Amino acid sequence: MMELRKTLTGKIALTAVATVILLFLALPIVVILVTSFSNNAFTAFPPEAWTLNWYKALFADGSKWPAALSLSALVAALSTVFSLIIGVTAATALVRSELPLRSAVFALVLGPLLIPQIVTALGLFLLFEPAAMLGSPIAIALGHTVLASPIAVLILIATLRGIDERLEDAAASMGAGRLTIARRITFPLAAPGMIAAAIFSFITSFDEFYISQFLSSVDTVTLPVQV
Repeated sequence: MMELRKTLTGKIALTAVATVILLFLALPIVVILVTSFSNNAFTAFPPEAWTLNWYKALFADGSKWPAALSLSALVAALSTVFSLIIGVTAATALVRSELPLRSAVFALVLGPLLIPQIVTALGLFLLFEPAAMLGSPIAIALGHTVLASPIAVLILIATLRGIDERLEDAAASMGAGRLTIARRITFPLAAPGMIAAAIFSFITSFDEFYISQFLSSVDTVTLPVQV
């Protein structure tokens, strides 16, 4: 009985601590959301008075904000798809195969995280400008993929390493092919990691400024550049 009480007490304490930590992490978002309804032109919390004027101006006729928001969402969605394709491919090669020079390949994949973003943005500008692709959502999405895909690779490597390879070996011993094993075993087990990789890739792209600034045009401006 004492062990049960200790276990229940530990679970309650763990739940309470986790709840407090999550609330603390979410607090800045709540503060910003509440402040957005303030009638003060400068940030003030708590608001002295409430208004919807900022949201009315956001979606008013002639406003550039809806177009910037739509473009950022489109670019982030494309970048997420590209990052998942690269992430799944690279993580599978690094974890499930005997890849030559694995350490060098792993370092190359993570390279964009170590290079200053403005240097990456300048290199992408010099790459896409001769091809007349500046301002193209595809070009911006590909640029964002350079930064988002390493994050996806890291998450998916950790996910694949947590999957018991004996399950895949058992399926192979029963005659299942590589595609069948991936579709029926690996991908379903890796689904939480793939969802996490997609979320982080989307956020990374949606919030990216330097690459968007270098690759945008007058007619195609993402939300961070508009801000």
